[in-house]
Amino acid sequence: MSNTLKKIKDLLVEHHHAFENAIPLIASENVTSIQCKEACNSDLSHRYAEGWPGERVYAGCEWLDQIEEMAIDLAKKYFRVNFADVRPISGVVANLTAYTAYTDPGDVMCCMPIPSGGHISHGPKFGRVSKNLINGTAGAVHGLDIQYLNFNWEEMNIDVEKSAAIIREHEPKLLLFGGSVFLFPHPVKELSEVAREVGAKVMFDAAHVLGLIGSGYFQDPLREGANIMTGSTHKTFPGPQHGIVLSNTEDKEETELLKKCAFPAMLSNHHLHNVAGLAITLAEMIEFGKNYHGQVIKNAKAFAQALYERGFKVLCEHKGFTESHQVVADITNFEKTIGLGGDIEKTLEKANIIINRNLLPWDITRDHRDYMNPGGIRLGVSEVTRLGMKEKEMEAIAEIMKKVVVDLKNPKDVKADVSELRKEFQDVKYCFPAKTKAYEYISFK
Repeated sequence: MSNTLKKIKDLLVEHHHAFENAIPLIASENVTSIQCKEACNSDLSHRYAEGWPGERVYAGCEWLDQIEEMAIDLAKKYFRVNFADVRPISGVVANLTAYTAYTDPGDVMCCMPIPSGGHISHGPKFGRVSKNLINGTAGAVHGLDIQYLNFNWEEMNIDVEKSAAIIREHEPKLLLFGGSVFLFPHPVKELSEVAREVGAKVMFDAAHVLGLIGSGYFQDPLREGANIMTGSTHKTFPGPQHGIVLSNTEDKEETELLKKCAFPAMLSNHHLHNVAGLAITLAEMIEFGKNYHGQVIKNAKAFAQALYERGFKVLCEHKGFTESHQVVADITNFEKTIGLGGDIEKTLEKANIIINRNLLPWDITRDHRDYMNPGGIRLGVSEVTRLGMKEKEMEAIAEIMKKVVVDLKNPKDVKADVSELRKEFQDVKYCFPAKTKAYEYISFK
């Protein structure tokens, strides 16, 4: 057994070492502060606290309650809301909480198609993605009838006029904004007015853009017409893997409904160590978030421009490429030389550049591509920004990617360029000071 333990630890150390020398560009990832890591490694990871603070069905919660109450108060302050539930253990669970509160199985929900950036948790039971039938959470778990809004491929956004007609035709109980590919603010204000015509509630899945919204960027869904906002807390919001539900409702019955739809409907225990980590990250973002997220958006725009200038077909050049942390590129012009999304993802990984392949809206219906090797890649700059990188480094990363994808240099030879760039960026920024490095492996003696 000691050999097994050693092997697991060796793999963990190798992972940490790899990320010390990598350029992490996964849009759904980030790096937490050392203080957050400390909280997540605490004894709270062993404890139970079912229910709301002060209303637990377990003993031993005196200190846990105080931490969770602090997290709630900090979330209300940062997101400027009346109600916050920090118990959901993921963005998917947060979404299910909202579905449960506002719909019944068989009700209609309107949202974005998955190939156009909608998330799997928004999908129907046995919805088709490429050649495969995929069980989407909304349909498979909650039994919703999913009707898709119209998506404008050129603008990479929801078509207001055509989607308004879809909402009026299907009269959904819930209208859902948000997605996994999320370059520009969604037309919440315009379509919320249509939703009210048919008696629908409006939900905004902010999983990807939660931090941008909290720091006052991108858009402000709860003041644009959304009834509820959900999210995961480890993307543009650089906290632990967890979820959150936010609302500005002043209706006590609705508040109690939301609380009950989290526990006991969706949750038992709710990963209290991550609640503590979330509280710490909320305090960090109240202090440093404005500067951090402002730089994230600057970096995304600079990165998109630099890639575009080096031969990458970055989407939406006519709109300034992006207003979020994400950059999306159509890489089909490289199909004959290096391959498509899956091929490029694997090749760049050999150079320690970590990205992910991504379906383009037209991949399935027009070009008949599979999500395993689609026509696009999705890049995110949240993590490299938290390491302290700025516009100059975005140009450097684009140049390194060009060497691999355009110039066809051996990715193993390019690894040295990646390591050299990373030498000066080993600390977590936009947080309270700490001596431990961003990816330093912490060994307990």
